[in-house]
Amino acid sequence: MVDTKTPGDKTLSVPTKTLTLKPRVETGTVRQSFSHGRTKQVVVEKRGKRRVGGDAPPTETQAPEPAAAKAAPAAKAPLSRPAATPGAARGGSGVVLRTLTEDERSARASALADAKMREIEERRLAEEEAKRRASREGIEQAEREAAEARRKAEEERHRLEEEAKRKAEVEAKKRFGETEAKPAATPAPAAARPAAARPAGARPAAVPPARAPGVAADGSDEDEGPRLVRRGPGGAMRPATPPKTTHKPGPQKERGRLTVVTALNDDVRERSIASFRRRTQRLKGHASNEPKEKLIREVTIPEAITIQELANRMSERAVDVIRLLMKQGAMHKITDVIDADTAQLITEEMGHSVKRVAASDVEEGLFDVVDDSTDTEPRSPVVTVMGHVDHGKTSLLDALRHANVVSGEAGGITQHIGAYQVTSPESGKKITFIDTPGHAAFTAMRARGAKVTDIVILVVAADDGVMPQTVEAINHAKAAKVPMIVAINKIDKPDAKPERVRTELLQHEVQVESFGGEVVDVEVSAKNKTNLDKLLEMIALQAELLDLKTNSERPAEGTVIEAKLDRGRGPVATVLVQRGTLKVGDIIVAGAEMGRVRALISDQGENIDEAGPSVPVEVLGFNGPPEAGDRLAVVENEARARQVTSYRAHQKRENAAASISGMRGSLEQMMSQLKTAGRKEFPLIVKADVQGSLEAILGSLEKLGTDEVAARILHAGVGGISESDVTLAEGFNAAIIGFSVRANKEAAAAAKRNGIEIRYYNIIYDLVDDIKKAMSGLLAPTLRETMLGNAQILEVFNISKVGKVAGCRVTDGTVERGANVRLIRDNVVVHEGKLSTLKRFKDEVKEVQSGQECGMAFENYGDMRVGDVIECYRVETIQRSL
Repeated sequence: MVDTKTPGDKTLSVPTKTLTLKPRVETGTVRQSFSHGRTKQVVVEKRGKRRVGGDAPPTETQAPEPAAAKAAPAAKAPLSRPAATPGAARGGSGVVLRTLTEDERSARASALADAKMREIEERRLAEEEAKRRASREGIEQAEREAAEARRKAEEERHRLEEEAKRKAEVEAKKRFGETEAKPAATPAPAAARPAAARPAGARPAAVPPARAPGVAADGSDEDEGPRLVRRGPGGAMRPATPPKTTHKPGPQKERGRLTVVTALNDDVRERSIASFRRRTQRLKGHASNEPKEKLIREVTIPEAITIQELANRMSERAVDVIRLLMKQGAMHKITDVIDADTAQLITEEMGHSVKRVAASDVEEGLFDVVDDSTDTEPRSPVVTVMGHVDHGKTSLLDALRHANVVSGEAGGITQHIGAYQVTSPESGKKITFIDTPGHAAFTAMRARGAKVTDIVILVVAADDGVMPQTVEAINHAKAAKVPMIVAINKIDKPDAKPERVRTELLQHEVQVESFGGEVVDVEVSAKNKTNLDKLLEMIALQAELLDLKTNSERPAEGTVIEAKLDRGRGPVATVLVQRGTLKVGDIIVAGAEMGRVRALISDQGENIDEAGPSVPVEVLGFNGPPEAGDRLAVVENEARARQVTSYRAHQKRENAAASISGMRGSLEQMMSQLKTAGRKEFPLIVKADVQGSLEAILGSLEKLGTDEVAARILHAGVGGISESDVTLAEGFNAAIIGFSVRANKEAAAAAKRNGIEIRYYNIIYDLVDDIKKAMSGLLAPTLRETMLGNAQILEVFNISKVGKVAGCRVTDGTVERGANVRLIRDNVVVHEGKLSTLKRFKDEVKEVQSGQECGMAFENYGDMRVGDVIECYRVETIQRSL
């Protein structure tokens, strides 16, 4: 019962109406105006438009929403209505709240609709995710159950097989036991008689339990057909499955197919084809279980091999190889690389034979192959002209060739190695000449010329005598063990003394024929072409004594005399063919470069199709310029050429890396590295026209280095200066040296733009002298002291605004203002500094002679005492040079 006396109290009441979902309706108030000032406030409703997917009923795929989720929007709707009823809008003060405008109501309605759509979309995504998760878990559960079922089935199968095997063994033992106990055959029972002899309507008797397993009802072996057994009383006769046996079958009885004819026939019964096939299959099955005979292989083992590759070559499992390595205490993976010794131990342990090979074996059979052919023919002699610089080697060769090579040489000296062929006017035979430079820097060229030669002509100027490079040429000829002919040149000069040359040669163990020796000597004059025919005659005589023969039909071999990079023709190599014949189209290998011969050019500049033994030619077609001195060979195919060049390139990279890193070997090498650790480096990029000149330049620059400064070659190559060379020089702030080459237009512009210096040279000693001067500038200067004189302090005066001044008498020499001084007290140097003031009486003087008195003051020092000695000296800076 409600207490009406206390109107302030409020009671809770439960509405009897049930909550229902109504269509979305927005209500609001509108004040209507009438005539005579009358107004009326009315409530209006606005029904929202039906939105696709927003208020649509849920589809079958969507889960039904719970009652709380459905009731939530309905419960929130009254709270979010844009306007209340007039009675609710009035407060205690009776003020009417502002109603929402049409735009605000539509914005709020659209926001509520969007929120509801988002909520529905999120709920749908969550349900789909839950379904996917449930489906995935169901699939995983099914897979686990299937795996468990497979495992149980496998275990059951193994168990059944073991049981069947055990039963078969027991049955086999019983059968063999009964066979031994009863060797004689027992007569067949009545049940085994043929069906024709049995009374009509008689049924076959059941198999007695005492019958041995494997024997049919008619007494025949089970191989004749299936054994019939009765399953239960009155059941039909069905074949019984014979037990599986794994034992070796015993001796088979003679039997055949049982018919009326065979039963009444006394002939011996034969095996059926089916029985014979089953027996063959059983025997094969037993044979397959026997261990197979192991195959012994010859395994080729290189210097390094992976475990997988070794196992493949042995036809063994890699696991077995790893197991053997683990027994030796080494843990490896299947991809690890092992050395040849370890691989040999493993291979021999597994019973295989070993054939060791090395990476260098790819070069086997490339050079110096013994030629068994007797089809040989005489070849031209190869003559190398050697001697000191400016002794007339090239002039002598020009006189023989009727050419003028000297005029084209820079500085009048030969700086390249050349090969030419001359025809003797008397005999008509050809002679191949190799011209070598005489400058000290081209030692490698002279050595290279001596290696490929048959005869050495030592050119000595009659007016100059034996010089250092003459001695070097003699040593090269002796090292090559080739005969030597001495050509005493320039006998036309008035101060020529040939006898002096012969005498000086005796000091180097070269005894000419006129002095009772074996060395032929010829006095010639290249300028006047004197005795040239005699020189050619001596060469022909010496070649005849050597009996030079070769087989020209075999693949060619030769030596690269010189190589360069021609802008129009590409890499060009001057090759002296020594054996065989080089033809256009041959695949060739020289050093780390390979190629196919595109063209052969003779020394006269003519294109030829082939070059025989002792013929110098220019070869076009290399992938890159080979190094001078590399041996050239013709190979059968490109695959072999790639193998050889890849191996040589790998060796070249390894040697370069070892030289750069400075592998620390002996104690002496370590000490030399410590000594040169702090030296200054002069970075250079060197480009030359040919390999020989580049080789000579690098050798000369290497000799210039000392413990304090050295030339650092960033890059050295053959060919013109390119833009990449300028970029490299910019990165290291290096200078670019071009020997007989020039920079292209782009490189020159880049060098000018970046301030990179490019120096061009045509003569090698000019290049070496300039580099030596530049490197001398990096040397620290030497400081030298020059003693001027001594003075003794007689009195010390303290003068205001000046400080302490020492009154001194110069005892010896002179004292100069501004010179360096030392203050010596009791024979101990107390101070070193400079003389700031030197006065005689009141005047400043530049110097004071011995025996005179003067006043001295030091810079920033005033601790002077009577009796101290002042030593005056001058320091001179002397610039050092290499």
